[in-house]
Amino acid sequence: MPRLLIIHHTPSPHMQAMFEAVVSGATDPEIEGVEVERRAALAVTASDVLAADGYLLGSPANLGYMSGALKHAFDTFYYPCLDSTRGRPFGFYLHGNEGTEGAERGVRSVTTGLGWEQVAAPVIVMGAPGREEIQQCWELGATVAAQLMG
Repeated sequence: MPRLLIIHHTPSPHMQAMFEAVVSGATDPEIEGVEVERRAALAVTASDVLAADGYLLGSPANLGYMSGALKHAFDTFYYPCLDSTRGRPFGFYLHGNEGTEGAERGVRSVTTGLGWEQVAAPVIVMGAPGREEIQQCWELGATVAAQLMG
């Protein structure tokens, strides 16, 4: 069964709301035959990434960059997964209270290096996520999970 791995750093209520919407979309009953696993960015291992078939990444934008937790996750699995995960689908979501451009650039840079294929537009939220942004997070989760359906 294909596996979708959600790697997230969820330190705030806004990130929690976005994470829950992504999970809800990815686990929608219409998405059949896809196992969804969740791993905190500080706990994910290279084995988790290698065992997955697609990825969703979630991070706050801290001081204009991805969270240290997500950067640590990338540092942990980048080289062990470099040749083995090319071409796998992914999507990402970010939350910021100020600029998110550096976080976006960082995530795109690392995932480009890994050779992952972005299959959905990122969800970028500034301030409190509203109904529309929560719906976008749900759609992101559903879209990436649907890519893995056989």
